[in-house]
Amino acid sequence: MDYEQCDAPPADNAVQRGAVAKKTHLTQIEVIPCKICGDKSSGVHYGVITCEGCKGFFRRSQLPTVSYSCSRQSNCTIDRSSRNRCQHCRLQKCLAQGMSRDAVKFGRMSKRQRDSLIAEVERHRQQQQQQQQLQVDAQSGLAYHTKEREDCSPQLLQPMTSAYCSGESELLSFTSDVHPYLLCTPNQPQVSDMIYRSSGVSPSSRAHMRGDTSGHSEIRDELCDSIVRSNKDTCQYRAEELQALKWKVFSREEMQAYQSKSVDEMWQHCAVRLTDAVQYVVEFAKHIPGFRLLSQNDQIALLKTGSMEVVLVRMSRFFNAENNTVFFDGKFAGTEVFKSLACGDLIAAVFDFAHSVCALKLTDQQVALFSALVLINADRPCLEDRGKVLCVQRSVELGLTHILHRDNRDSLMHKLYQRKSVLRSLCSLHTEKLRWFSQRYPLTAHCLFPPLYKELFASEAELMLLPGATH
Repeated sequence: MDYEQCDAPPADNAVQRGAVAKKTHLTQIEVIPCKICGDKSSGVHYGVITCEGCKGFFRRSQLPTVSYSCSRQSNCTIDRSSRNRCQHCRLQKCLAQGMSRDAVKFGRMSKRQRDSLIAEVERHRQQQQQQQQLQVDAQSGLAYHTKEREDCSPQLLQPMTSAYCSGESELLSFTSDVHPYLLCTPNQPQVSDMIYRSSGVSPSSRAHMRGDTSGHSEIRDELCDSIVRSNKDTCQYRAEELQALKWKVFSREEMQAYQSKSVDEMWQHCAVRLTDAVQYVVEFAKHIPGFRLLSQNDQIALLKTGSMEVVLVRMSRFFNAENNTVFFDGKFAGTEVFKSLACGDLIAAVFDFAHSVCALKLTDQQVALFSALVLINADRPCLEDRGKVLCVQRSVELGLTHILHRDNRDSLMHKLYQRKSVLRSLCSLHTEKLRWFSQRYPLTAHCLFPPLYKELFASEAELMLLPGATH
């Protein structure tokens, strides 16, 4: 399903110009790295932007005589240098990124896929331009505050790797997206008093000019749609993929392999997996209406204190309540797989929480709005402008209330707030376990954990006590 295979442009001049413009975008796909290995891409192949190598590999993998297996634990890293070492894990990553088996057979790109691709290329190009402008501003002394925050939190502000980012170059940017994010003045915390940033006209004024009162509901609906769309776009795995793997569990031998890992080895392994999940949460946060309008300090503060909680909420999608297992390293695992972490109480509590969220039978829309509400919390410490955060929080609360009321599930709100308090306890327990681990294995905690994991979950005081830290 290469970009050359798009339908031919119609004869009509206006339509033809549009089609040619689309094709021009498609020929610029190379600006986005291969979603499988990070190498230079050559176009859209079987539904995903990939290089020629991964395109050919996926095509060959669909032959009826081909069967791959992993000699490790089905968790091999796939990048430009390692992509040929494990065919099984490479194929799993191709499928996880969305490469289509049917496309190998039928080989055409749908209009929806084409439009989505064009939008992604355009976002990537705009982001590159924004990054260049930020660099120019920094050189001229106009970005002093941004640079100061980057010095304080370099890992949180670093761009995501191509494996986790759909062409985005900056995690936290103050420039607006195509979506007109909502702007709230300090003394106007309700959605009804918000105004569109792009136009400066309030919903009530818009409604008055039209002679109706639909403006408020339109903005509320647009806010909900934006959050739901962002949640869907930043999920690590699609629901149908997880459903297909629902009963794929670890064998006894595979389970023993995890249990035989040393404490520090298993902690490091899980820290990497957790950091992967956090990357997606950061992408999700960027597209919550109003989030980018907060100060950079407050964006970072919310992510540092709330990203783990959102990961735990999202875990409910990866949880199979029928056999009490969670999706981990390509299969569903029970609590016994995590035995070598030496923190059974934390693992049991996390599984219990996932089970309790599953019991609520939340829809994807409800999970999306609840995740946004968990992240945008004006009670978090170290906020500069708590009023502005509260403004965004209230808009999300109203959105969630509307969704629940529409679904005739108003009583869920109280239960969701109960889950929020449990999340706080779980994150405190995680911090306590991390402190214990850091004291026992300081070298692993300081040198081998992913930098983003350390920045998010280890306090500055603890990091200063680790070997090699500078004061």
